[in-house]
Amino acid sequence: MATRPLSAPRGALLLVVLLLALTGCRGSSDDGGGSAAAPSPSAAASAASPAAVGPPFSRYVALGDSYTAAPGVPGQQSQDGCLRSSANYPHLLATELPVARLVDVSCSGADTGDVRTRQLRGVRPQLGAVTRDTDLVTIGLGGNDEDLFMRLVTTCLRQDPAAVAGSPCTDSLGQAVTPVLSRMQQSLERVVRDVRTKAPSARILLVGYPQIVPASGTCPDVPFAPADYRFAHQVNRGLTEAVRRAAARTASTYVDVWRASAGHDICAAEPWINGLNGPGAAPFHPFAAEQAAVARLVAAAVA
Repeated sequence: MATRPLSAPRGALLLVVLLLALTGCRGSSDDGGGSAAAPSPSAAASAASPAAVGPPFSRYVALGDSYTAAPGVPGQQSQDGCLRSSANYPHLLATELPVARLVDVSCSGADTGDVRTRQLRGVRPQLGAVTRDTDLVTIGLGGNDEDLFMRLVTTCLRQDPAAVAGSPCTDSLGQAVTPVLSRMQQSLERVVRDVRTKAPSARILLVGYPQIVPASGTCPDVPFAPADYRFAHQVNRGLTEAVRRAAARTASTYVDVWRASAGHDICAAEPWINGLNGPGAAPFHPFAAEQAAVARLVAAAVA
């Protein structure tokens, strides 16, 4: 489906290029002999508050997209093109539980299809990290399916939002979102089934998405037309609801980040998500505070 051309100031365009690289990066999809991404070592969970400690796990595999990889969050960044931070929630969780071995294969730009196919040259399909002895798996995927997140952000961005009449983003994407979310949910259910086949004894948790934009009001960090905020919020809510339904249909544990992130959207006084121009995380991606909160939520769900 064609989208309206993006109109943004030069500086914003440069950041959008970065955003596209994070959410839509695609490499060679051949099945050649690319080497596997090196498992990330566990990092100290100093940013996360103590949570109820569950049973020890021998092998924890984290599958996910950029909201798991946490590009731009201070910490060591992976060198495989996935822009994975060593301070993301899987690393914090691995120390908090504790976990004997963390294998974090989350990758910026990943969609549900990248569980089975190679996303980038040298980066194996994420499902390859799941072995029979894996006893804990978190899955944070869906927002990049059919370029949903990228299309929403780039279509909604405006150079002078206050001067935009009507709701151009809603008009352009409104009819396409529901079927995309339905297909994404079905694909996410297949991911869970694939994981369960490879690791039948693993505890599987589906991690939802946080509140990114407010339902009403405006702020310069989210340069959307005023009438498009509500639509963007609805898409954001629909995405995390699709994750919740997939968890219910597969008898997996759903981690509700949506409720916990209320009052922490980009426009909030204490945001958990970066806006277009802020430091500390990639544009429109989680800050360290959000990753620490998710680590606590997952730890509590496991306990």
